[in-house]
Amino acid sequence: MKVAIILGSKSDLQLAEKAENVLQEFGVKYETLIISAHRNPNKIRKFALSAKDQGFSVIIAIAGLAAHLPGVIASLTVLPVIGVPGDSGPLRGQDALYSIVQMPGGIPVACVGIGNAKNAALLAIQILGCADTALMDKMKNYRLQFGDNES
Repeated sequence: MKVAIILGSKSDLQLAEKAENVLQEFGVKYETLIISAHRNPNKIRKFALSAKDQGFSVIIAIAGLAAHLPGVIASLTVLPVIGVPGDSGPLRGQDALYSIVQMPGGIPVACVGIGNAKNAALLAIQILGCADTALMDKMKNYRLQFGDNES
């Protein structure tokens, strides 16, 4: 089981690092790739169609502005996709947030807060934990620091 972190642009690397740090803390394998849905639609299509065969179980897609990346990926795979709206542009991520959360019925994309790649990684870990009791135990221990002892 591993997580793909897909960025629409190099400018999103700082957000990706937040997700990477969490995944490293939990010992979850991941790969970070920069693939623009706008500039390279064939490459993102190839990635999404082969993601499961490459061993990915969850995809985190970080994108700003029009933020098509999470939706494009979700339209091409049945793997869970978690969208992270980038906090750039004149609207400071509101446009990306609306783009990600307004996916049409039948093509779900989970969405975390603007710029909150940390929560995207934590959600990915919870999804993976459904099939990995050791990982779920790590999550329970992690949550104890927030006073969540009823997990």
